[in-house]
Amino acid sequence: MNISKQGSVPVWIQRLEEADLQFVKQLVLASGSLKQLAAEYDVSYPTIRQRLNRIIDRVKLLDANADDTPFESRVRTLVAERVLEPSVGKELLELHRETAGEAS
Repeated sequence: MNISKQGSVPVWIQRLEEADLQFVKQLVLASGSLKQLAAEYDVSYPTIRQRLNRIIDRVKLLDANADDTPFESRVRTLVAERVLEPSVGKELLELHRETAGEAS
């Protein structure tokens, strides 16, 4: 598990959006019951399952790239969510690294 420089809070937790953190909290409070969570959110089980799968994918991505800058992390998330095409994400990350290298 990747631990942040701020103590024992993993980077993936720090970089999750507030809505996702609240969802995880509600899941824990529901003892992991997706059926109960669906009832609390007043949505279908498949909707809850889809949201959980999206959060799982985001956590894996954030954990695997814990050394990324917040910008890099955001670009990777947008690619994973299919908001950006992978080729555009790759181009943005390369440009970011080039400009970051010039600033040093």
